[in-house]
Amino acid sequence: MNARVINQLARHFFCLFFALAVFPANAQRDLDPARWDSEMLAWENLDRMTPPPAGAILLTGSSSIARWNDQAVEALAPLTIISRGFGGSIMGDVLHHLDTLVLRIKPRAVLIYEGDNDTWYDIPNRTILDQLGQIVARIHAELPQTRIYVMAVKPSIQRREIWQNVEELNAGYRELAAGNPQVIYVDSATPFLKADGTVMDDIFIADDLHFNPMGNLIWGALIRAALMPIEIRYE
Repeated sequence: MNARVINQLARHFFCLFFALAVFPANAQRDLDPARWDSEMLAWENLDRMTPPPAGAILLTGSSSIARWNDQAVEALAPLTIISRGFGGSIMGDVLHHLDTLVLRIKPRAVLIYEGDNDTWYDIPNRTILDQLGQIVARIHAELPQTRIYVMAVKPSIQRREIWQNVEELNAGYRELAAGNPQVIYVDSATPFLKADGTVMDDIFIADDLHFNPMGNLIWGALIRAALMPIEIRYE
């Protein structure tokens, strides 16, 4: 193979690599909920060895919860917490794995953070809201007293071009909660905005999406403020 052919092939593979790197995430993302089967099985095995506490508060959702898994118990003490975030997840994943994530554990309360990836992958808001409605209905069919805290999708620098769509989704979350006394909307969006309505620029790591220590402190404080007034009564 001569040098010219080698150079042409090299350019071809470079262009292919670059295209994959910059192509929209929703075009290449595997959204099959079965991709989480091994993680769900690992949690089931863990719970068989060390049964989770009864009547706990379950936290689940995408990376903003998953990256906080190890901090949640301490940050929300003395509340009894089980943190089951799985980064990269969407609302449909929670719905699909609801038996493993929630129903078998029988928590007294569930906090859900989803919609961040969904909106980025161009999943329609109506689909996300329908899936959330199904989650609420299934939980309350088996656990009618369980409170469900629905967190608003946070703003971020990386995803600011879809912020208007995110605000519409958050309004849908708020409306759903307003129609059900067992569903509580958590405003986890406004605390990350500056006075002019733009997102804070000093709360993220280098990817401009996930929180740095300061962002996590705000995140933890707002979750604690949402849970504590109600849930401390049940400890």
